[in-house]
Amino acid sequence: MLRKLNMGMVGGRRGAFVGGIHRMAARLDGEIDLVAGAFSSDPEKNKQSGKDLFLDPQRVYGGYQRMAKTEAGLLAGKSIDFVSIVTHHFAKTGIAGYVSTRFR
Repeated sequence: MLRKLNMGMVGGRRGAFVGGIHRMAARLDGEIDLVAGAFSSDPEKNKQSGKDLFLDPQRVYGGYQRMAKTEAGLLAGKSIDFVSIVTHHFAKTGIAGYVSTRFR
């Protein structure tokens, strides 16, 4: 691989067990960097989650729609390559459908 993959995350705010597990798994081989996220619908929890994860505040988004739209407009290699969705099961299909239409 020429570079690490850039991961975005939807859900998984600070203190969320499953989000932490997904982030640990992504780091196992050293080939993935978390670079963007929409971690919580609560603005303060979302902001704090990004801060906890040392993310650029510009890449901590208020919602997955904004993240997908903005990241799709970034240069290849700078934008997210994939999204880890760590929300309730009932929400995953809608999120995945929306995000996948932005990255084609």
